[in-house]
Amino acid sequence: MGTSSGPKLSGMQKQVLSLYRGFLRAARLKSPEDRRQIESIVSAEFRRNSQQVDRKNFLYIEYLLRRGKKQLDQLKSPDTVGMSSLYLNLHQPTNHKP
Repeated sequence: MGTSSGPKLSGMQKQVLSLYRGFLRAARLKSPEDRRQIESIVSAEFRRNSQQVDRKNFLYIEYLLRRGKKQLDQLKSPDTVGMSSLYLNLHQPTNHKP
């Protein structure tokens, strides 16, 4: 392959990408309908956070990564069919300062 022409990614950016890919891989193991729903929710959530979260707010990003990893572990469970329970967790209000 060779060297990439893109910018070097930070460790945290690599963690975010890895988490995103993990969700997409886990989605492939579900039914086609659930897979589409999971991919849609995950991409919307990551896009929303990329636009709304300050890139220098490392504590909050680390919190989102930890929460995402827990949700990914739940999604990987054979007992989890769809995203309904995870979807509720993703969209719980967070305590942002006014």
